[in-house]
Amino acid sequence: MFEERKTVKEVEEGIKLSPKFDEHGLIPVVTTDSKNGVLLMHAFMNAEALKLTLEKKEAHYYSRSRKCVWHKGKTSGFIQKVDNILIDDDQDCIWLKVSVTGNASCHVGYYSCFYREIEFDGKKIKLKFTEKTKVFDPDDVYGDAQNPTIL
Repeated sequence: MFEERKTVKEVEEGIKLSPKFDEHGLIPVVTTDSKNGVLLMHAFMNAEALKLTLEKKEAHYYSRSRKCVWHKGKTSGFIQKVDNILIDDDQDCIWLKVSVTGNASCHVGYYSCFYREIEFDGKKIKLKFTEKTKVFDPDDVYGDAQNPTIL
């Protein structure tokens, strides 16, 4: 499905998809809402996740904490329907534009995974919430499923 990376010209200006996965077989992905451009999340894909995303037109990612491919929304119901898939100039980063069923993307319960802003007054750093209300209660949706956040 993916082409071999043969020349810089082909990678940068050609029509062949030849993604550059890192030494762990992963490529970073940013995901935004197609309607309003809000950044929903950052994740990674391996070749299998990218292939599934292309074939099914629904976002699939590789979970570094669970060490497996996951279909976004399979458990929660908040499926990310892929509207556009873009790749950057040297094909080492992917941008998904999606429509989200259920209007949430973050496992913590917020619309976006980027629900806090970093503030620094020159002395102290603090996080300020940019989203005040959760879209859903994670305990109701995920129950006793393992939290993907690793300390």
